[in-house]
Amino acid sequence: MILAGLDGSDSSWRATAYAAGLARRQGAVLAVAYIQPILGAATALAGAAVEETTREIADELLAALREAEHQVREVWKVDWRFLTMRGDPYTGLAKLADELRADAVVVGVSEQAGHKVIGSVAVRLVKAGRWPVTVVP
Repeated sequence: MILAGLDGSDSSWRATAYAAGLARRQGAVLAVAYIQPILGAATALAGAAVEETTREIADELLAALREAEHQVREVWKVDWRFLTMRGDPYTGLAKLADELRADAVVVGVSEQAGHKVIGSVAVRLVKAGRWPVTVVP
């Protein structure tokens, strides 16, 4: 099982494509995960609207994955599944990697400013040292 983190950023799409190739070469199942962000205190008042938006993002990511699969179906096929849950991205990916007994975790490099200082999801996954982690630029 290869686990890829997908949040819609360019680097996460590249990571998902890399993970798909890895899964194909290894004959593994690809699990693509979108972790829906938890509301912060500042956005709690807009809770229902934000929760609906994160569900819409999950639906859009799934539709895009299905379209990508359709476009490459003649070239090769990868068995895959889409998983989504609410929570902190690091905690959600770590939980899924453990539950799925992932052979590898693939994520994109953080595109957010400040992550070099406070640590990105990718850095935290690598530091956990529980699975091989590939960080795709």
